[in-house]
Amino acid sequence: MDSEAYSHGHHPSVVRTHALRTAEDSAPHLIPHLRPGMSVLDVGCGPGTITSGLAALVASGDGVGRATGIDRSTDVIAEARRLAAANGVRNVAFEAGNVYGLPFEDASFDVAHAHQVLHHLADPVAALREMRRVVRPGGIVSVREADYAAMTWHPPAPELAQWLRVYDAISRSNGAEPNAGRHLLEWVLAAGFDAGDLSPSASAWVYATAQRRHQFGEGWAERVRESYYADQARDLGLATRADLEAIAQGWRRWAADRGSMFLLPSMEIIAVVPAG
Repeated sequence: MDSEAYSHGHHPSVVRTHALRTAEDSAPHLIPHLRPGMSVLDVGCGPGTITSGLAALVASGDGVGRATGIDRSTDVIAEARRLAAANGVRNVAFEAGNVYGLPFEDASFDVAHAHQVLHHLADPVAALREMRRVVRPGGIVSVREADYAAMTWHPPAPELAQWLRVYDAISRSNGAEPNAGRHLLEWVLAAGFDAGDLSPSASAWVYATAQRRHQFGEGWAERVRESYYADQARDLGLATRADLEAIAQGWRRWAADRGSMFLLPSMEIIAVVPAG
């Protein structure tokens, strides 16, 4: 399934935004389950900042704990390696790989983690089955997925509403489900996990301080004008260049408003692989 399109693409504006993510703000449901010495696989790792955070949480004095990140993009893997080296993270490795055919033996890891990956896939259940395959009995599959239709913002902005409509259409044109959060439980069950082995929860990112509004708003303003989002929107006839410029300006106005906020909710699940 290498032909599947990643709706966001890997424009520098996307990679830069994703590099702001940390294990603490992106895997709060997983952190209590991590212990020194564990082996962790981070699927769809992007620039690897979450992966490096997970590596730090499983590091042990004897050098056993380790995290491995995989991503289909060789360019973003190179960036992940660069960032990890720059930050002095030694117990982490990155390699190119596909979630539908992970390049690891059965039961290779204590934890397989995916953050905001399944909502880009045409077959998230197959991906979850493959993640389960590489986790040892008693280990954990950890997933966290946003739900675009559940996102909300203030003040009302028609440009942001159009941004969301265009993104939804782009995602669905790629065979993906942008409202993955609400489907996550059914997908995990369909992948073969028992309900009694699951711990569902939810958390949210809130963009309401000046710094976070600026990062989020300016990031999307650039993405809707220059990234793969823009290319797909034009190619699919969803928006003109003028439309995209208007959306970008709407994001900038939103970010500059001291009373504005954006709520981005995600559902998360810890799934324990049965022992035996």
